[in-house]
Amino acid sequence: MAWYPGATKMELQPESDSQAAIRPTQFIVHSIIAPWTAKRTYEYWRDSTNLESHFGLGYEGDLGQFIGTETRADANAGANRRPDGTGAVSIETASNTKGTDPWTDAQIEQLIKLGVWLHRHHGIPLRICRTHDDPGFGYHSLFPQWSTSGTACPGAARIRQFREVVFPGIVARATGTTPEEDPMAGITKQDIFDAVWKTDAIGAPADAADVKTNPNWQAQSILRDVQARVRALTVSEAAQTAAITKLAGLVGSGVDTATVVAAVEKAIADAVVKVSVDVTGPGAS
Repeated sequence: MAWYPGATKMELQPESDSQAAIRPTQFIVHSIIAPWTAKRTYEYWRDSTNLESHFGLGYEGDLGQFIGTETRADANAGANRRPDGTGAVSIETASNTKGTDPWTDAQIEQLIKLGVWLHRHHGIPLRICRTHDDPGFGYHSLFPQWSTSGTACPGAARIRQFREVVFPGIVARATGTTPEEDPMAGITKQDIFDAVWKTDAIGAPADAADVKTNPNWQAQSILRDVQARVRALTVSEAAQTAAITKLAGLVGSGVDTATVVAAVEKAIADAVVKVSVDVTGPGAS
């Protein structure tokens, strides 16, 4: 018999030793229609019935194994043990009393891990069973041969999870194709902008008025400071150029000092106005 190392062993006797051996070729999942822990499921099999499953799984992901996977368990009717010695491994999972709730994340994770182990340890193929005796993975209501009187187990919500989450998860993890989590998933352009431009992580300029109380600036504040300094330098350069040009034109003209000063001041004022309009745009302050 084989015991899954990821489960707590809760061996049922005498069933574990007295029931026939099987060669596991299928894994069939069930809902037990009760919100039971793995231990409570074990106690039910032990004390209240002569039936049993190989595994029991609680809402919180507590997983118990009651019989080795190479020994027959009685949860799957015609799939328990066939004339050729093959049989199904079964698991009962905690549910509400109507069997309508979905598996919890913890239950899904345990089902995937157990499915991977069964594939690797027993060679159960990575496919959903195509017929009642076809090797693979399935759920209780998949084929009528797996129940004695018909069943909806494990319920519509869990059947959907089996097909969309659990079985694909088993395949992906068993074959090493589980997609890595996208570290950028859910991040918007605004999130990126804020992280880059609005994080106080850059040393403030040494000549900033509040450098002592605000030593770190956001990148956008640094950019604004640089822009302001560039504009100031542009204006200063234009004023100096205008002054030099005007002075050069007046050299040797014989005009008095007051006239020279007035001419230079007007040239500077005109240049500053023009630069201000060019740099900041019409009407900008």
